[in-house]
Amino acid sequence: MILIADGGSTKADWIAINKNKQEEFRVRTLGLNPEVISAKELNDRIIHMFQLIKIKDDVTEIYFYGAGCGTPVAIKILEDVLQEIFTNAQVHIAEDMLAAVYAASGKKPAIVCILGTGSNSCYFDGENLHMKAVSLGYTIMDEASGNYFGKKLLKEYYYSKMPKRIAEKFEAEFNLDADYIKKNLYREANPNMYLATFAQFMFEFKEDKYIKRIIKKGFQEFFKYRILPFEKGPETPLYFIGSIAFYFRDLLEKVAHKNKLVITDVIQRPIDNLLEYHKKNIN
Repeated sequence: MILIADGGSTKADWIAINKNKQEEFRVRTLGLNPEVISAKELNDRIIHMFQLIKIKDDVTEIYFYGAGCGTPVAIKILEDVLQEIFTNAQVHIAEDMLAAVYAASGKKPAIVCILGTGSNSCYFDGENLHMKAVSLGYTIMDEASGNYFGKKLLKEYYYSKMPKRIAEKFEAEFNLDADYIKKNLYREANPNMYLATFAQFMFEFKEDKYIKRIIKKGFQEFFKYRILPFEKGPETPLYFIGSIAFYFRDLLEKVAHKNKLVITDVIQRPIDNLLEYHKKNIN
């Protein structure tokens, strides 16, 4: 049995395929980002998924692509967790950026971007990933991501810049007590996921001028720091992966056009494309 996983900070999608490369099942666990989740919690999130534990001794290979898997220390944490559970498996771990490339362009050159709970980008030349900057995560970077927009909305609300009609609905939907917010930001696990929950609020108001302005400004910031430095023109395919890109595709395309670029495709969840890639490339 082979396991293929696409792991974000919020959720991780798993697919099991047999020796004939046929899908046996698929499941979803909570996010498995080793940069923000302890080894114990990573372990718990996997072992409490019955379908995975039922086949743990039959798994011979794991291909895990995950958020937070871009440094040796983080990779080692997750590798140890997976190896302890799936004792007969050879474990391959790579950052989610590589999964995005395989799901979007396969083996063809392209700029590939992630806009989900977090954000990132790369230029893939057909063989290697090229990144202009190492991501320092949600506190400093992650432009136009779910947690980026969550921070923006909280600031707008607390600085009384949010229109009254939207602020009232924001108050009705979330606990906006300052102590509660600070507890989740500074004392609880996964503050990036907490912030991203506020961004989901924008989906309800995607046609509102105020929300559109926030989103377009965030997208432009992403292009400025994460796409334009590659210095590629509209002839280079441009792909986006993730829920933020998927639900606000129309605004994303307008910002791309403003920057003289054309979006080739937007993929909400890469796991199906990733499965097809591995079916073709696993011996």
